[in-house]
Amino acid sequence: MRWLGQGSGVAQDMKGGRHGLSYLRHLARGNRIRHRRATSDRFTEAQRPVLLLHGFLGTRGSMFPLEKKLTDDGFTVFSFNLGTLNSRDIRRSAFLIHRKIESILAQTAVKKLDIIGHSMGGLIGLYYVKKLGGQNRVSRLVMMGTPLTGTWAALMGVATLGLWSTSSWQLLPRSRFLDELGQGSIPAETKVFSIAAARDWVCPPACTRARGVTPVTVPMGHSSLVMSDEVYRRILSMLRSPVRDADELARAIGG
Repeated sequence: MRWLGQGSGVAQDMKGGRHGLSYLRHLARGNRIRHRRATSDRFTEAQRPVLLLHGFLGTRGSMFPLEKKLTDDGFTVFSFNLGTLNSRDIRRSAFLIHRKIESILAQTAVKKLDIIGHSMGGLIGLYYVKKLGGQNRVSRLVMMGTPLTGTWAALMGVATLGLWSTSSWQLLPRSRFLDELGQGSIPAETKVFSIAAARDWVCPPACTRARGVTPVTVPMGHSSLVMSDEVYRRILSMLRSPVRDADELARAIGG
């Protein structure tokens, strides 16, 4: 029964199905999730605070499993309300987190944090780093299933929400937004990672790569990037590893 082994495609599809259902269940928590409030007096230089950014049609609740794992491991984790199902202009969302981060860090001695963004959340974080001065505030940006060069799956969003959702158009390949985001290099002050899922039809691995970004690929699907313990172990390595060379770091975390 090798075809049902842990590394087989069938096993990954079964696990991906469970992860998908769990993702939807947590997504239903909405943006008013109950969790321990991340106050600025708990931020320390020894372990930077972590900001979570959910994806298109997601909610803060959809990132709750990842938040809980990070909190259990001693991280101070927080997130922002990015609007109903995070469907507005990506630039506006990036400007929102810019203002929020400046307000929070102004109250503490800690001057940098880490960002983890799922899907479109990664684009919000990257726009903040590259276009809004975020390189001075972000030490590491971890993107999961983020369409850096766009995804044709966004056509479903255009067909259903295109009349009032700017971001659904921005996610398409060769959009003006992605052309703007792709201009210029990744700031040296911020280490940027991109975790791709080999079985991701929403954002195939080819969409997640860009110059200056350290790539890692895992054998699973889009929702599993938030739910999987295996992915979480990779994220911990990215947040904690002192390795500076991109190729060496990719090898260390199994990329």
